[in-house]
Amino acid sequence: MLEQRPDKPRVVLAMSRATWAQLVTPELASRLRAAAQADLETVIEDFGQPGAEPALRAAEILLTGWGAPQIGAAALDKTPQLRAIVHAAGTVKPFVSAEVYARGVQVSAAVEANAVPVAEFTFAAVVFAAKRVSAFAGQYRARRDLTARNIPGLAARAGTNGITVGVVGASRVGRRVLALLRNLDVSVLVSDPYLGEGDAAAMGVTRTGLDELVSRSDIITLHAPALPGTARMIDRDRLAAMRDGAILINTARGALVDTEALTAELVSGRISAVLDVTDPEPLPPDSPLYDLPNVQLTPHIAGSVGNEVPRLLEHAVAEVERLAAGLPLAYPVLADDLARIA
Repeated sequence: MLEQRPDKPRVVLAMSRATWAQLVTPELASRLRAAAQADLETVIEDFGQPGAEPALRAAEILLTGWGAPQIGAAALDKTPQLRAIVHAAGTVKPFVSAEVYARGVQVSAAVEANAVPVAEFTFAAVVFAAKRVSAFAGQYRARRDLTARNIPGLAARAGTNGITVGVVGASRVGRRVLALLRNLDVSVLVSDPYLGEGDAAAMGVTRTGLDELVSRSDIITLHAPALPGTARMIDRDRLAAMRDGAILINTARGALVDTEALTAELVSGRISAVLDVTDPEPLPPDSPLYDLPNVQLTPHIAGSVGNEVPRLLEHAVAEVERLAAGLPLAYPVLADDLARIA
């Protein structure tokens, strides 16, 4: 924890200039200047860029975002007064090294803030997918005379009432999705090795293994981190075990799914998918997933975009205000967390 001090801590911006332009609003700039000494016109994209050295030498807090430079031993040598890294985005794994923790630098990230739009997107996807919106819209566009009564087979499978939703990963996003699902008349299964029976009971969900979840769920939504142990966890066998007509939603990471096996299942028409992330990302231009009527494909938009982006900086500014007041971080990222977060 930074000691409370009469003068304001020095904050330096370290991210891409384009990111800063998306993040900042006049109100947030005013709050940041009130809490800290900050040059909001200078954005460091590379610790070796001309003129960066004096600012880095005085920096006590690095305010980072998308496009942040790598912070390893060499960068830390240039920031001898650094006490905290406050990240106005989600994961810090791409740029924060173990040396950061070895030197006692605190780290915070706006994961909680970024979880909000992902959970909202996922909840909307569950409702729309269960209602078979894409299929109805496609047939309506083609036929121009459609009502639900014209296609009773499709209509009979539509709706959320009484279905089973399987949530893979009780992460920050996963838990927000679970909270939103309480608004529906659905049964919820959760697979997460870190979720205890007591927590599951408190959330009103049933904890189960992944294989059972896959075979029992009408909709499966993925919220696990991309780690060596989760790579292609939704593999050929688990895809084959999904119920006919089931729907896979992925707003987490494309690497959680075997893309080749998923493509084969989707081409067959046996299951459907809502995919905001893929592996690779983007998919090759000739991928059949772009044109399949049972696939809704979006370009990684579930996370913060547009007017949602400043929420990330609001989260980070609140952390700077806490540090300036001598308070602990509200959302620390600890060294032990890195092994199991996205």
